[in-house]
Amino acid sequence: MRLDGPESRNIEDRRGQGGSRGGGRGLAVGGGLGGVVLVVICLALGIDPSVLFMDEGGVPTQQTQQTQQARPGPGGEATAGGDAERRFVAQVLGDTELVWKAQFRQLGRPYQDPVLVLFNGAVQSGCGAAQSQVGPFYCPNDQRIYIDLDFMAQLQRQLGANGDFAAAYIVAHEVGHHVQQQLGILDLTRSLQQQAGEQTEANAIQVRVELQADCFAGLWARQADQARAILEKGDVEEGLNAAAAVGDDRLQRRAQGQVQPESFTHGSSQDRVRWFRTGLERGELAACDTFAGLR
Repeated sequence: MRLDGPESRNIEDRRGQGGSRGGGRGLAVGGGLGGVVLVVICLALGIDPSVLFMDEGGVPTQQTQQTQQARPGPGGEATAGGDAERRFVAQVLGDTELVWKAQFRQLGRPYQDPVLVLFNGAVQSGCGAAQSQVGPFYCPNDQRIYIDLDFMAQLQRQLGANGDFAAAYIVAHEVGHHVQQQLGILDLTRSLQQQAGEQTEANAIQVRVELQADCFAGLWARQADQARAILEKGDVEEGLNAAAAVGDDRLQRRAQGQVQPESFTHGSSQDRVRWFRTGLERGELAACDTFAGLR
């Protein structure tokens, strides 16, 4: 990737600060790596996955010492960090800000940038406390994206989703959830899920949420490449491979040796690739309507 633009100033670096246990007041939106990644890692390490799901708000928690929340420095810049990985995600986030501001301008609406929180191990969010094993996630309550860079890199290696554009796809997917929040989509889908008669129906709605975030990630890449030529040879393949690697079917097969489509919450590898490709090829919001048929 060629990222020559400025870094986003909306980075909050809490690495080294630890996390705290707290009650959830909302539901975090699953990340690009998929919640079932948690099960994969736990099973590989011989850990009972249920210990990570203790928060009634839907966010895994961990008992740790209460810590002071790290704050950004003047102008919103984090006071810690400065490493290459931090700079990379800050540049990706900055580029998404350019694209989504332009998209919202076309809609005649303001776009409020999300804040990206970097953490190690555990973190307290507006949706409750979480461990890094949940993977990157977005909390609509505080409009923040949470990423443990070390754990994300570890998962990329384990799942074969390597490359800088694969990492950018993950960030852009989480930003996609923020776009959904800004457009009121998350509130609407949450209402639909509450009205659902069966868990499988609620899961199917969540799959549409995740697939739309994949499409939005592709839209960002298309618009950014047209404006700033960010894509290099092999980048598209990295993104498509990352989307396939985090399909529920592939992750379930890896974790338990079988696939249960009724329990999908993020979508199959085929669907995730299809919607990411749709955003990448079409590059427009209207193309990312994953909710057709629900209205």
